[in-house]
Amino acid sequence: MTDWRLRAGARFSTEKAPVIAEGGMAVTNHPLASAAAAEMMAAGGNAIDASIAALFTLTVVEPMMVGFFGGGVALIRLADGREVVLDGLSTAPAAARPDMYRPVSDTWPDYMETEGRANKRGAGAVAVPGTLKAWCEALDRFGTMPLEAVLEPAIRHATRGFRVTAYLAACIAETAPDLALDPGMAAMFLPGGDPLPEGSRLAMPEYAETLRRIAAAGPDVVYGGALGEQIIAHLRAQGSCMALGDLAAYRTETREAVRGTYRGVELVGPPPPCSGGVHVIQMLNLMEGFDLGASGFGTAQTLHLILETLKIAAADRRAATADPAFVDVPVARLTSKEYAALRRPEIDPARSGNFASRVLTNESANTTHVTIADRHGNIVTSTQTINSLFGARIMIPGTGVIPNNYMYLFDPHPGHALSLQPGKRITSGISAMIGYREGAPWFAVGLPGAHRIPSAVFQFVMNMVDHGMSLQEAVEAPRVFTHGPDAEVERGFPQTVHETLQSLGHPVTPVDHVAGGMGAILFDGARMTGASCWRADGVPTGIGGGLARRGTSFWPDPRRGQVMKEPSDAV
Repeated sequence: MTDWRLRAGARFSTEKAPVIAEGGMAVTNHPLASAAAAEMMAAGGNAIDASIAALFTLTVVEPMMVGFFGGGVALIRLADGREVVLDGLSTAPAAARPDMYRPVSDTWPDYMETEGRANKRGAGAVAVPGTLKAWCEALDRFGTMPLEAVLEPAIRHATRGFRVTAYLAACIAETAPDLALDPGMAAMFLPGGDPLPEGSRLAMPEYAETLRRIAAAGPDVVYGGALGEQIIAHLRAQGSCMALGDLAAYRTETREAVRGTYRGVELVGPPPPCSGGVHVIQMLNLMEGFDLGASGFGTAQTLHLILETLKIAAADRRAATADPAFVDVPVARLTSKEYAALRRPEIDPARSGNFASRVLTNESANTTHVTIADRHGNIVTSTQTINSLFGARIMIPGTGVIPNNYMYLFDPHPGHALSLQPGKRITSGISAMIGYREGAPWFAVGLPGAHRIPSAVFQFVMNMVDHGMSLQEAVEAPRVFTHGPDAEVERGFPQTVHETLQSLGHPVTPVDHVAGGMGAILFDGARMTGASCWRADGVPTGIGGGLARRGTSFWPDPRRGQVMKEPSDAV
């Protein structure tokens, strides 16, 4: 545990310890997922193999956050230097209509809500999933191990069971009223009517069998095959407009990464329909005009600049967070230094401003993230989710599958950039990013947290570049967030800072945490440092040591207390 002294006169303490290794590093939001990734690399697999094993394991041990009937994006840096953004975000079914839901209000805060919560809970909230296809494609294109091998840890934990963490127990308790409405969810998570407590053992035999079917038949068993038929039959019986043809027609997208620089550090992130790459770069461009090293971490002066920058990005987000197949997104302009120079004078150093933010806020903070690297130079930073806690909060009978509720992200009012259209991809704040210094990878980072994700990555980069923090300090440091005008300020900042921000015109709301558990890897030659923060069950797992020196074998000589070569080689 280390302390970081704030210039405002207080300290924050890091709660977790980093891990240093050279053979590989996995940072995920559950220890069993990190162990699954390390298991793959120990067996000779690469970072892609490890990432897919970790993600499948997370569908078991973090069932409230991620499932293969969901969506997500991966930024992959291959050992040869190539970068790939693999988009497996969910899409609206072909039969979806802009007016298929009945909105309850045309104004905030209920603008996105619909009658009967039809876009939020139940079969009608489920969008066409991309995760399983994207994970299997990543494995086929860039991995080295077969699907059945990377599925083995997930199948093992689903079959034998695992201990429920306090985090999972709290999520079950929080959503218990909805879980109780579905027989499968109630049976698994509310046995006897009560939420599973921390420390109880949870097994998922039906889900284990579903994973075995996928291991044997591949993703086509869902995307048009027998398992897909079984899932669609239940969804349609419960009112969904999704058809088996939607699954068969789903395609991933391989996209070109968004690029920018900040004080000599090159940044690479995901493009739209993800907002993170665009807006993290946009915000850092704005901050290049200020001397944050002089104003210091955690001061009201620095936090005021951060909040104003966040509000400008929020005001622009609507133009950059829609499916580029449906909306013309001005990525080059938003990420340019010239645009930052145009907007920077709008920031008043002495007063909070109003930048007319109109952020849609239905994207859920309940997501998961993995950051994994191997000794060969492959790096994966990937954010995956079923959107809300436990997705649509239903279970497909006989399968253990918990589907997403991604339809909740579409504007239920027709005629807007984010309104429902057949085949349209959902938008996301995913900000899985890699930073380069002098042409070599310096860090890889990501986290869950919905539209708060870009703000957390933005602050992480400044922590590293401007404030010289260690990796552990940078992921755990207190954060702020706003989409205008309210300012969420973590309680880790001193009360005097809260008060000064109030005096500058920020309506401060003290919060326990902004966004979720960040996972990051720092690269220093062959050495990798992994770090995760206190906001989730994150665990870094590294591989050190190695096999015996090539061409030698040894045996102990008990007479002399020495290690000698085998007799055949001895002199």
